[in-house]
Amino acid sequence: MKNLYLEINPEIQQTLSEGKPIVALESTIISHGMPYPENIKTAKEVEQVVRDNGSIPATIAILNGIMKVGLSENELEFLAKSKDIQKVSRRDIPYIISRKLHGATTVAATMIISQLAGIKVFVTGGIGGVHRGASETFDISADLQELTKTNVAVVCAGPKAILDIGLTIEYLETHGVPVIGFKTSEMPAFYTRTSGFSVDFHLDTEKEIAELLKAKWELGLQGGAVITNPIPEEFEMDKKLIDRAIDSALNDAERNNIAGKNITPFLLDSIKEVTSGKSLISNIELVKNNARVGSRIACELTSLYDED
Repeated sequence: MKNLYLEINPEIQQTLSEGKPIVALESTIISHGMPYPENIKTAKEVEQVVRDNGSIPATIAILNGIMKVGLSENELEFLAKSKDIQKVSRRDIPYIISRKLHGATTVAATMIISQLAGIKVFVTGGIGGVHRGASETFDISADLQELTKTNVAVVCAGPKAILDIGLTIEYLETHGVPVIGFKTSEMPAFYTRTSGFSVDFHLDTEKEIAELLKAKWELGLQGGAVITNPIPEEFEMDKKLIDRAIDSALNDAERNNIAGKNITPFLLDSIKEVTSGKSLISNIELVKNNARVGSRIACELTSLYDED
């Protein structure tokens, strides 16, 4: 039965029907994660990285109340420039669709729409998680809950550095979500390659990751997987600098009573100011690096299913 709220780009639809590899990309990073024109430039470059590594990119957003899988250049430009784009997670999807509004999809929302379209691999920068001080605020990203029930693999550079990484790992463990380190045994922390916390499994090739994903889903074990891919060494930031920037940003957020869905973009903007823009460069490069790995995983996963 056709989903009246879902529109799949013809190139993506053809790729799906041919059983070829596709990589989903979120749109929050375009409308809320970076300033113009860096956002549109990065979006196009990330799509090209996916293509260069063997897969077809499918950037996902909601436009005029329609879930769009695969965006045109004009639609990307609109997301990058418009101030009328809401940040959309699971709870927001029905409202944005029913009111025929525009929405940029978070990790959780992108996973949902990816599964509706039949896409298994999704690339982002960093996942949401348990926020610092969550024992008092109960501020836990919907991304984590989505990973417990939606069959989409998420390639990222670890949880966003502003989060409580230890508690984020504990949450994922409790809910049976595998955390895989690509060529690493330690959880990366977005801007830095290390965090002091271990991943569940260290795998060195994209094929090994694809084999794990296929086994998980064929066993009927519902939910996604987190594939952590450390930022390239040449773009890694100094941990002390990042920690100072995060502490400063958290203090600013508390003074300004900023919380909920507004907290992450506020903190990332504050960190960018404190680091004189260096964090933005690192952010862009880690997303491209994730796109390379995610595209290759999608290719390997497709090959495994072709063998059956």
